[in-house]
Amino acid sequence: MRLVSIVSPCYNEQDNVEEVYRQVREVFAGLSAYQYEHVFIDNASTDNTVSILKRLAEADRNVKIIVNSRNFGHIRSPFHGLLQASGDAVILLVSDLQDPPEMIADFIEKWEQGYKIVLGVKTQSKETMTMFIVRKMYYEFISRLSEIELTKNNTGFGLYDKQIIEILRSVKDPYPYFRGLISDIGFESAKIEYTQPVRKRGITKNNFYTLYDMAMLGITNHSKVPLRLATMLGFCVSGISLLVALGYFVAKLLFWNTFDIGIAPLTIGLFFCSAVQLFFIGIIGEYVGSIHTQVLKRPLVIEKERINFD
Repeated sequence: MRLVSIVSPCYNEQDNVEEVYRQVREVFAGLSAYQYEHVFIDNASTDNTVSILKRLAEADRNVKIIVNSRNFGHIRSPFHGLLQASGDAVILLVSDLQDPPEMIADFIEKWEQGYKIVLGVKTQSKETMTMFIVRKMYYEFISRLSEIELTKNNTGFGLYDKQIIEILRSVKDPYPYFRGLISDIGFESAKIEYTQPVRKRGITKNNFYTLYDMAMLGITNHSKVPLRLATMLGFCVSGISLLVALGYFVAKLLFWNTFDIGIAPLTIGLFFCSAVQLFFIGIIGEYVGSIHTQVLKRPLVIEKERINFD
């Protein structure tokens, strides 16, 4: 029997982990041709998430738990969990139930047809319309900037063959942009559309900083366009400044007594150039920070304990 691993990252999800476990178990009750393991990787939750998971693991050996020594963030921890799975296929399924567990059967069906990667693509969402539109605009923006073709509206929810997982293990990236890595590998993927349900229990752990972090990671890891844009914009602004200067010089020569240059153009130009410089210094800083992270070569996470890993 082939083994399918379900990897569920969690942080303060005491209201959801038992329900996601139950729904996954029900799905595999109808897939008798497969064995499964459900790997929960907990990012040092401060609520009762770990105690609930330990109770589930004690009653069911299919449940495996990794508890991190601290919160290593929403990028490193899920990726580490994927690399610890031992299945012939690995499915990334978040613990907040916004990835529908019933799609597991659809993923496996596509996998059996020969696809090494099967991705869930959000075409609709029951979350707030503003957030869905912002996310959609981001996916469109990063797709245009990227040097590779990225899958739009995919959060990482999907199935990955063990061959893909082995490739990911060889990457050694301490702060990976997972969606970009999957596209960079280059295997043909099957895409299954779905409507993202609304979160029913608990509160989202995403905030402006985590979303910004993910956005900048996608740009710095897969595009040099912002750096080249800085160079091109520098040339353009220099050319425009030269033309404006020549225009003022000619106007002053022609209308020496009546044309008053004034301080307003100087002030506006100074603030404009300063703003452009600060913006692109920030962009360069993001790339330098990304390089710094790679050079440090720190581990993805430090594990505090493991349960049911034989």
